[in-house]
Amino acid sequence: MNRSKISPYASLNEELWISKTEELIKQHPLSEKEIVQLCLDSWENIFSSRIGNLQIGKNFFPSPQIVGALLHALIPANIEARFENWQGEKNKYDKDIVYIKDDYYSIELKTSSDPKYIFGNRSYAQPQDGITGKSKNGYYLTINFEKFMPDLKLRPEIKIIRFGWLDHTDWIAQTAATGQQARLSPEAYRSKLKILYQK
Repeated sequence: MNRSKISPYASLNEELWISKTEELIKQHPLSEKEIVQLCLDSWENIFSSRIGNLQIGKNFFPSPQIVGALLHALIPANIEARFENWQGEKNKYDKDIVYIKDDYYSIELKTSSDPKYIFGNRSYAQPQDGITGKSKNGYYLTINFEKFMPDLKLRPEIKIIRFGWLDHTDWIAQTAATGQQARLSPEAYRSKLKILYQK
């Protein structure tokens, strides 16, 4: 059976979740320091990027959606370049960052320009059947970053980097019929995602 289908938090009371999260992070192939450095280096890569005669952060100020997409491309690429047995997503069954030796340690990446919170598609709150797509349970790396504000001439920064384990039950889908978003429960922020970096 796929180990990620069985929550490491199953049958644990919430007061034990933080220690379980620490245990899961310690057993992960990437250290906390490596994860933070990869994220910060990928952020720096964005500002050294040019599109034609335009330089990001100087005379081109992409939307948060584009910045998030760049992080989604750069972080897996940097991990793959630095560490053996890692690669970016290759098919719809893959997590965003794939650990080739053992998919249990593969990582889903979420980014947001919200100062504190992370959001996902409402499908993240649905049980995963293991056939139609990638598992929603497993390791998550989340990044909150500032938006470009050209008028203030301030360079945006990464504000929060979190790492931990989430299950589909940690996501709360919008109840409106037209709502397509899901948010994380307070318990997930409190006990299942560890803050590795905050500015």
